[in-house]
Amino acid sequence: MTPSPAAPADLVITGCTALRHTGTGSGSGSDERIEFAEDTSIVVRGGVIEAIGVDIELPDAVERIHARGQVAMPGLVNCHTHAPMVALRGIAEDLPTEEWFNDVVWPIESNLTAVDVELGAKLACAEMIRGGVTCFADHYFSMDTVAAVVEECGIRAHLGEAYFSSQGPQGREKSLEFALRHRGRAGGRITTALAPHAPYTVDDTALAATADLAREHGLPVHIHAAENRDQTEASLARHGRTPIEILARTGILTGDLDVLLAHGTGIVERDLPVLARTNGRTAVATAPRGYLRFAWPTTTPVRALRGIGVPVGLATDGAASNSSLDVWESMALTSLIQKSTEGDPRWLTSRQALHHATLQSARAVGFGGRIGSLAPGLRADIVLVDLTGPHTQPVHDLAATLVHSARSSDVRTTIVDGRILMRDRELLTLDVPEIVRELGERLPALVDRSHGRRIQEYGT
Repeated sequence: MTPSPAAPADLVITGCTALRHTGTGSGSGSDERIEFAEDTSIVVRGGVIEAIGVDIELPDAVERIHARGQVAMPGLVNCHTHAPMVALRGIAEDLPTEEWFNDVVWPIESNLTAVDVELGAKLACAEMIRGGVTCFADHYFSMDTVAAVVEECGIRAHLGEAYFSSQGPQGREKSLEFALRHRGRAGGRITTALAPHAPYTVDDTALAATADLAREHGLPVHIHAAENRDQTEASLARHGRTPIEILARTGILTGDLDVLLAHGTGIVERDLPVLARTNGRTAVATAPRGYLRFAWPTTTPVRALRGIGVPVGLATDGAASNSSLDVWESMALTSLIQKSTEGDPRWLTSRQALHHATLQSARAVGFGGRIGSLAPGLRADIVLVDLTGPHTQPVHDLAATLVHSARSSDVRTTIVDGRILMRDRELLTLDVPEIVRELGERLPALVDRSHGRRIQEYGT
């Protein structure tokens, strides 16, 4: 009896140079090893990498991509952003943090409708897909709408409905309801978190209640914390504790919850033992471009966090503070700023930067063991990067070329769960001209500040 032929694979990629992780992925020492394998093929079936290697047997496939001259690497992860804020790109420039929030951003956000959020999320997803981002962690409002956009356009996301104490218990309850309703949606591409805004906008009682809900329902927490040194100093003056110590006292940073902290440029020496006691279940997202724009005197202490086993993922924050959702730029800036801050050109290396952008970022958003590496059994979140342009030639050190010479516009193809979302720079799931047209019609009402309202007051 003749055996029936195997069903064709969903996708086969041939001829690429593949970025492979050769360490365990723990983020320390030799575990950050990265190698590049030339003339590699990748077989994808059912959204999963079935096989990857140089001399593997290639089955028939529904789709094939011949990727000679391109690097295949895990899709980048934007570990902290506010995707719909692309609608506010460039509207609050050259301002200190307090004025940026109180005079511009929070008054405008009081105008937000679900339609504004939908259009902003669509434009943001288009930007990220074109820049090789296959997963993002979002912390914003009207997140049912964002979840619908994620499901439609095919990207992966870790979503949390933001809330303040000024909303009363209803804000926290809404965040919980969203998290429970949407986790695991979109075929597992959506995960969820509770999303209190920050220790200076959510009081201790609400933070403790958040920690209890997270334990009860098995949810992670995504929160801004110790964003800058001023916040830490104000917290010490008012409460005698740093923001990190407040999160520990209220039960969030106790080592039995998965927690994603946004920014952490105000993390100080006394915070390190607190974070170390969370046993690697706390991660920090760093978004360096915004820190430069706000002239914050410190940056995320990546080296110190690495020393205590805290993964640091790369992020952009929202486009209102960054003007961009370009994680490629965040990767280069993280490496350069760390060198300057530490006074050591040997830190942060290009290979370490790639490790932060891939495996550590995947761990930070709770997708460790599912994405972040090209290996059999992992989800097929893959980007193909064209390095044939004059700005990337010649290539002496491929890792350095990717981090410091390549640009987000060099991404040719973006694949999530084995589905091609962009091929040869053509977006396949989003209509950018139509999104821009609709958003443009809504901008006058969105940016109006004549009403004098704010959704919150910034005062650390």
